[in-house]
Amino acid sequence: MAKKTIMLCCAAGMSTSLLVTKMQKAAEAEGKDAEIFAVPAAEADSQLEAKEINCVLLGPQVRYMEADFKKKLDGKNIPVAVINMQAYGMMQGDKVIQQAYELMGE
Repeated sequence: MAKKTIMLCCAAGMSTSLLVTKMQKAAEAEGKDAEIFAVPAAEADSQLEAKEINCVLLGPQVRYMEADFKKKLDGKNIPVAVINMQAYGMMQGDKVIQQAYELMGE
């Protein structure tokens, strides 16, 4: 299975960075090769230009941006979803990595 790049977007990138660490641990435990990183929503566009991203997950606090992201990524074959609020609140990296892989059809 090819390496997957998962981008998390939130308001400032702070709370999500802890979740990134937990997701990386969960991915490693499951033998998944994934690059996971978090950016503030304001930097999302430049990251999408610079990297080949397979999946975008939005923090619950920026769920209002979901439609914009879907419009922006339409035709690029990059799925977008809002992170499950309970998994986000409890920082369940395993649940969020599972959500990402399901989005990518894995």
